[in-house]
Order: sequence, then C-alpha cells, then structure tokens
Amino acid sequence: MPLAELLDQRLRTVAGLMSGTSLDGVDCVVAALEGSGRGMGMTVLGTAFLPYDDGLRETLLAQSLVDRSDVRALSGLSFLLADRYADAVHAALDNAGLPLEALDAVGCHGQTVHHVPDPEPVAGVPVASTLQIGNPCVLAKRLGVPVVGDFRAADVALGGQGAPLVPYFDYVRFASNDETRVLLNLGGIANATLLPKGAGPDAVVAFDTGPANMIVDRLVQRYFDRGYDDGGVIGQSAAPDAELLAHLMDDPYLRREPPKSTGRERYDERFVDAMVERFTGGAPPTDAQARTLVATAAAYTAESIWEAYERFLRPFAKADTLLASGGGRRNAAIMEGLRARFARDGVAVSTTDDAGVDGDLKEALLFAVLAHETLNGAPTNLPRVTGASAATVLGVIALP
Repeated sequence: MPLAELLDQRLRTVAGLMSGTSLDGVDCVVAALEGSGRGMGMTVLGTAFLPYDDGLRETLLAQSLVDRSDVRALSGLSFLLADRYADAVHAALDNAGLPLEALDAVGCHGQTVHHVPDPEPVAGVPVASTLQIGNPCVLAKRLGVPVVGDFRAADVALGGQGAPLVPYFDYVRFASNDETRVLLNLGGIANATLLPKGAGPDAVVAFDTGPANMIVDRLVQRYFDRGYDDGGVIGQSAAPDAELLAHLMDDPYLRREPPKSTGRERYDERFVDAMVERFTGGAPPTDAQARTLVATAAAYTAESIWEAYERFLRPFAKADTLLASGGGRRNAAIMEGLRARFARDGVAVSTTDDAGVDGDLKEALLFAVLAHETLNGAPTNLPRVTGASAATVLGVIALP
C-alpha cells in the first residue's frame, strides 16, 4: 500500500511489539484501531508471547551493562531482535486467523539497552540520549509492512526524558469523569500515571517510580535458578529486613522531583551486588538470607511506589483506584505490600484486567496505539510528564 493511502486511513490493523527491561521475551498484540485520542476505538484481534532463550537473555543483559557491552554484539543483536519480532507478529496474526496482507503497520518499541535522559559528556559535550535496538528497517523488510519505531528519541531531542511513554495510552484508555485513577505498570521498572477525574491530558502526572521486578528477578535468578518469583512465593516466605529496606529507601532517585525516568543503568548488577554485600557482609547468602533479600526487594518496590504517590502524586489529587499491569501484578508479595500501603489513603488496588485490558499486553497495545497515532500525525508525548519543550509526533517510519 502506498504510504499516502496509509496516512489517510482512519481504521487500521496494527501490530504492537514490546520487549521490556525484564528481558523475558516479546509481547505482540494485533489490534483494529480507529480514530484518534479519547475517541479511539480499540479491538484486540490476536496476541502472542515469544520467550527469549537463556542465551539471548544473558547476551541482552550483558549489552545493557556499561562495563560489558561491545559494539559488535549490539549491531548483531539489533538485527537478530528484528527477526524475533517478525516471528512474534506472525504468531499473533496466526492466533487472530489473519493473513499478513491484513496488517497495515507495526509499532515496535525495541529493546532498551541504555537510557541517558540527563546529559552526560560525550567527546567533552553534554549529550542526552537513548538507545533501543531491534532495527525497524530490518523488521519492515522482513514483514513487508511499514514499521514505526524509535519512539523515545524525538522527546529526548526536545529536552524530555523520553519516558514514560505509557501515560498517553493511560489517558486515552483509562481517563474517567467519575474517579481519579493511578495506572501502575510493574515491569522491570515501575511507572505510575495519575489521571485526575474529569481532567484533560495537561493534568496528567507520570514518571518512573523506581524498580518493580528488576531486582527481585535478578536475585531469584542468582540464588534460586528461576527466571522470576512466580506468584511471589519466595518473597512471601520470609520477612523483609527493616534495616536493609531503610538503606534502599535512602535512594536519591526516589527523592528526585519529576519529570524523571530510570532503568537498568541504575538498578543493574552493581545495585544488586551492593545490596547483597551490605546484607551478608560479602559472604554468599544462605537460603534463608536469599529469601530475606527477595522479600526485602519486593518490599522496596511497594514502599518506593507508595512514597512516590504520597510525595509526588497525592498533592495533585487523591486517588480513588490504583490499577496495576505488567508481570508484577502476579507477584503477591508486591501486590499485598501495595494494598497494605495504599489502604492508608483509602485507595482500592486492582488490575487493568478488571478494567478490560489484559495487564500482560498493555504495553504491546500501547505501541500499536502510538504507531497508529504517528500515522495520524498526532503528538503523543505529554510535555508535562517528560519535561520536553513541546508536544511532538513520536517515532520514525521505516518502509518495506
């Protein structure tokens, strides 16, 4: 289809792809999208999840660490991931019973390997930057379909954090005239969006609160040989260590005023190493100590989210409901911690599943929506959220 025709379409079938900081795999949603903004119609047609094998996961993790990354591996991974993304799109189309020819476009976030929204010196010049791999041009060639990718860069170019991106979707899908809502995504990193009841997009407040599953996952991978704490069973098998939790909460990022965003560059292996060393004195943890570490990491997630709400969201509006999405909503240690804390302010804690959006697929659907809006020519960053100097259309279009 000629690009001009695609840009003129009001109704599109779009695949959205998301592979996040948990590095567990790629989610794909194929959706029929019509219109723009709050009036957008969304119908999910098919979904798929393709897990990463251990080799790919560990290679991606290494390339996300400053002291282990190398340019040759990054280059190869960017092409390899495009192939994996193409496989996910085919799987989602098959599950929808749709041929490839039915697909109008793809929205692909890519895999973030480094995110530096606050300028750092490069050749003596302060530069803000962000890097997502999974080349959209390669994906467009593999599928024969236009691909919209590289969503964060335009916002960073305008002085913004380039994150979080989900608040636009939160506003379009979950804003209410009847209640004030907090949308909480629990991926590797946690991000929260405040939607004051009856307010427009300029009233949205959102930012990354800190880690969600990232620290828990790494501890469980190290000491229990599992990919993640399924159901939060390990985290519930011990009590958090109060002294260690207090130390973790003494985190400059948590006190920093929004707009702000973060990722593995802050809460990486070095953070986990320091946490373990402080608790064990440098000795390998016993089974009981490892369980305490996982419980403390889960408590850190819940406490840092509560503190972010109390410090930076509550002054704008008291929430009526918190709706969680992402893999962390299945971690009982985290969710029970959130319910206990938010009960202090009378906030009901539930999930986006209860509001009609599968919490595992919300971010993939987000990138279908962002791609659709890019083709509509609609700005989708929220400058109040990211700190950008202006609203802007996000993403670049790669043609097949």
